[in-house]
Amino acid sequence: MSEPRSAPTVGQVVLGKRLQDLRERAGLKREEAAKVLHVAPATIRRMETAEVALKIPYVQLLLRAYGVADEEADGFVQLAEDANKPGWWQRFHDVLPGWFSMYVSLEGAASLIRAYEPHFVPGLLQTEDYARAVMRSGALGATGAEDIERHVALRMERQALLDRPDAPRFWVIMDETALRRPAGGPKVMRAQLDRLLESTALPHVTLQVAEFAAGPHPGTFGPFVLFRFALPELPDLVYSEYLTGAVYLDSRPEVASHLEVMDRMAAQAATAQRTKQILLDLRKEL
Repeated sequence: MSEPRSAPTVGQVVLGKRLQDLRERAGLKREEAAKVLHVAPATIRRMETAEVALKIPYVQLLLRAYGVADEEADGFVQLAEDANKPGWWQRFHDVLPGWFSMYVSLEGAASLIRAYEPHFVPGLLQTEDYARAVMRSGALGATGAEDIERHVALRMERQALLDRPDAPRFWVIMDETALRRPAGGPKVMRAQLDRLLESTALPHVTLQVAEFAAGPHPGTFGPFVLFRFALPELPDLVYSEYLTGAVYLDSRPEVASHLEVMDRMAAQAATAQRTKQILLDLRKEL
């Protein structure tokens, strides 16, 4: 049986979908593919949906059965070997829940990340001291000092994403509450506001504040993140977190509803230029 793991990498998700496409092009049902490997049809389904890692011998047998040319098959196998390698975030497996491991993988593969954050500064824009203060507040539940430092280290390492030459576009709407709720004291908040002001100068980062004065808006249900990818195998995805886990939504109606809400919030929130002035004014208050 193929080996399960806590969460698939984006590479495994993509290759699973490609494997399904090759099977369907070959005109084979899952039951027929399963006979090639002498396994249950459920194993083929789990390979195609990235519920299990791709065993290379299985992949080679399937590619041969699907009539894939040797050169193309060799390239696919190489991609499968690369996809099966643990992501950098697996070093934090001791504090990283499986449901968030998938998020980090998606984050690293996205070409566009749109987020609404009503409570805190988004993790990709947090300073180390602000992140530590948030986590000490119990935002992650009952967590010891050592685990908090591990979580902070993970969050700081995630931020390298925005420094990459191929960094995704990051467009975030923050509720004014997130800026007015103190975390760690005035000194920490001043540094955090400085960090946000620095981010407004980045060409691939758009920051907007949903001001109190603008009244209610359609995103008041809670935080969510919308991912878009350059890879054709990956549809737009919405990530929504709750107290003890998260859900990943990929059905078109659900994604379309979240995208519509995000667009309406962006139209109602302060513009990027106005947001910069809001940050400067808040900085003066501290």
